[in-house]
Amino acid sequence: MNDLAAVARWLVVFGLVLAGVGGVIWLVGRTGLPIGRLPGDFRIDAGSVTCLIPLATSILISLVLTLALNLIARFLSR
Repeated sequence: MNDLAAVARWLVVFGLVLAGVGGVIWLVGRTGLPIGRLPGDFRIDAGSVTCLIPLATSILISLVLTLALNLIARFLSR
């Protein structure tokens, strides 16, 4: 019974994190920042099919998350 409670707790935490990430994405979309439309983001239109490859956006998000997680890790290790 204790294992089931631990799984339930992790599912709730995962759901809250997923909702938080969704909220952040929603807020960034409403700010008008050119996320997904940066120079280096490739968009291929072929008739009724569109393929978006957000290379520059992915690199930018990776850099921001790396910086944020490193700062959090430094503050937690004190």
